[in-house]
Amino acid sequence: MRELPVDAETVRRVHEAMRAADRRTFLPPSVRHLAGVDRPIGIGWDATNSQPSTVARMLELLDARPGHRVLDVGAGSGWTTAILAELGADVTGVELVPQLVEQGRANLAAHGAARGRSAPRIELATKGALGLPDEAPWDRILVSADFGRMPHALVAQLAEGGRMVAPIAGAMQVVDVHGGRPRTRTDGIGYAFVPLIE
Repeated sequence: MRELPVDAETVRRVHEAMRAADRRTFLPPSVRHLAGVDRPIGIGWDATNSQPSTVARMLELLDARPGHRVLDVGAGSGWTTAILAELGADVTGVELVPQLVEQGRANLAAHGAARGRSAPRIELATKGALGLPDEAPWDRILVSADFGRMPHALVAQLAEGGRMVAPIAGAMQVVDVHGGRPRTRTDGIGYAFVPLIE
């Protein structure tokens, strides 16, 4: 399957933001030596820190811009949340596992302190609800877990002109909302993510 086009400036911005948010500092100490390996790394509680090449592609497709309100679903260790903040987004992470919320908040606080700025926030997800519907609409939604089918509850939280990037049943999907209607495009297949749980 052919990849969707992404302009060179977006690719450059994403790679700069990823360099500014060192993956190593978002991993548990026992696996930090694996930070440079292009594969997912377990961070506990059946969660992973996603493969860097996959994260880069998802962020290129998302095209988060300064000032965008962005929801990072399945924030985990806070790494993607930090990268989105480096892109200039007003980002909020949401995570279902309380221990990961605590870990992610600590990681983001340390990263923010090192960069001389305030840290983005990670909120504990409400069981039975996807995303943060009370804080919608969002300009961008990044989903780092696979719901197995289109997460319509998240699509409903997108602003007009908004975009969601999510793995759905192993395929990377890009959903854009125009005129109040979602349009879905597929970028690639063969992605493996932990399941997204309501």
